[in-house]
Amino acid sequence: MLLMPVSGKSQMSQDGFPFHSPAPAGYSVVRLMPWRSDVSIIGLVECPEIEGAQRVSQGINASLVTPDGESLKHYPKSFSFRVTATLRKTLLDGPSETVATKFEPQEFLLKLRFKLKIYQGLQRRDVFPQSVKIIGVPGDVPYDERIFRVSFDVADLPITDRMVLEILSPENERLTHFTFGLL
Repeated sequence: MLLMPVSGKSQMSQDGFPFHSPAPAGYSVVRLMPWRSDVSIIGLVECPEIEGAQRVSQGINASLVTPDGESLKHYPKSFSFRVTATLRKTLLDGPSETVATKFEPQEFLLKLRFKLKIYQGLQRRDVFPQSVKIIGVPGDVPYDERIFRVSFDVADLPITDRMVLEILSPENERLTHFTFGLL
């Protein structure tokens, strides 16, 4: 099953529904105080190596196969999340969280941090990004929106594991999270 959060909640796909990259990971709106500015955070999963893969059974017999019929057992070694953080007005719901920060809103966007939590059953481990790149408008140009490509190395990660991308404030406070899993 593919997990694609919609406004912070997971939405599971049906058997036979192929994975497409980029895939929605979710969105959230956070209010920055004392600035009273809303930041919309939108996440996408980028993993072209599993394009077209689909679940072919359910429960403990669940498996994932490529369009060529090959069984997948592990995530690709590397994959990315594309995270957009914008101060622009959006059509998304109002803020779900409020965070206090000393940073002005545009500077706040530039200082976002990221962490991936990987769950195997009840065990958890944290993975920090291999790279974080601003794509689009360069960081030295004042702007009200930043788009990040956050890449992780997850070598030999079984597809049965679940991941949670956490977006953190410059003060290391969790702003929101996006869940991703394949089975």
